[in-house]
Amino acid sequence: MAAESSKRTARLTKQIGAFAQRHGGSAEAQIAYVGQVGFRISLVGADGTWGDLMAPSKDVAQDAVQAAGVTVKESFDGEMAEHMRTGPYEWARMAGMQLGGPANR
Repeated sequence: MAAESSKRTARLTKQIGAFAQRHGGSAEAQIAYVGQVGFRISLVGADGTWGDLMAPSKDVAQDAVQAAGVTVKESFDGEMAEHMRTGPYEWARMAGMQLGGPANR
């Protein structure tokens, strides 16, 4: 189990680091419990691009963001949300879900 956890941490660290490099050289992260599926690592790059990854445990999530060298926020607050850039795809998805557009699959 420890070897699997270590592999998952290493993979997440690599993904987080690559995200930060692709999106302005840095990123902010916030870790949130989402039930039995694990913990969501929400990322916002310096350029405003955002995304998320899943970790099986809080320890794996915390170890990965620390190893990747990104700033970790206690909560997904207004300051973090203010940095997010939302594009046409996201707006179409949000409106579509409420106005009879494409289904959320």
